Amino acid sequence: MVDFILWVLQNIVMAPYHLLMAVFNPGAWLNWSEPTSVMRFIYYGASVELFFVVFTTFLILTVLGLVWKRQILWVCVKVMESIANGIGRFAAWAGLLMVLQQVMIVFLQRIFRVAEIEMGPLGTAFAKDLSWWAEELKLYNAMVVALCVTYTFVQGGHVRVDLFYSKMKYGTKRLIDMFGCMFFMLPAVTITYLYAWFFMWRHLMTPAVTANGNLDLMLRQSRVFRWNVETIGFSPNGFNAYFLFKILIVAFCVLTFMHAIAFFWRSLLEYIEGEESDGKYLDRDGFGSEAEEIEHAIHSGST
Repeated sequence: MVDFILWVLQNIVMAPYHLLMAVFNPGAWLNWSEPTSVMRFIYYGASVELFFVVFTTFLILTVLGLVWKRQILWVCVKVMESIANGIGRFAAWAGLLMVLQQVMIVFLQRIFRVAEIEMGPLGTAFAKDLSWWAEELKLYNAMVVALCVTYTFVQGGHVRVDLFYSKMKYGTKRLIDMFGCMFFMLPAVTITYLYAWFFMWRHLMTPAVTANGNLDLMLRQSRVFRWNVETIGFSPNGFNAYFLFKILIVAFCVLTFMHAIAFFWRSLLEYIEGEESDGKYLDRDGFGSEAEEIEHAIHSGST
């Protein structure tokens, strides 16, 4: 146990050094014309060093917000929730696009018996088999799920199984929210990210990389590095960009991790400041006065 604590403290102390090294040496991990830079990016993208840089930054901001100025944490919460709202509101349009494309496919296939759809200006048109466009609909669905999850969280749209929570006091609810973020939400999304990160890269390049590989091994593997983006579909003429789904999984993990921290800070600040800060700076979509009245009635009944 003592060794583990010393290991954690050592990594926290070294975190500023690792951050400065990354900032002032971008060519070592961003110059993707060099295979060694790609391998460093892959390694550090899911490394202990990166975790403790994020963790140390979280600790510093939390301490500054509690000891010096709480507005620091409120600004961080507003920025993170704005990112979630902005990405979610944009990605939500994929749902409409999915419906329109499905209607177009049905009409072209069933009525006009078209075998191929071509989009774009003449000479540079993008032409694919009808089955390709039909299978691409899954990508829109994945975009809505992966990119709108934190947006839905901010908007209070997720279904919550509530047996005891609604009957608890305001402060107790905030404590439960903080506990859930620290011991359920963050660990779960961190583990998912570690698997998703290397899963994504195994479909973008060769040789295959794993979470067990160290930096020296991956730098040696860079000698045989080459891009090998996945272009295999489930059918001969079907959608063949399934690597985008792997990227969306990583994006989902990053957004959820960010919002877990934002929700922890919001719960902490609301616990400290009391009920008058409930929903402070919260940017939720409104659909008219009637919907706002219903939402207010539901909120009042649950508290």
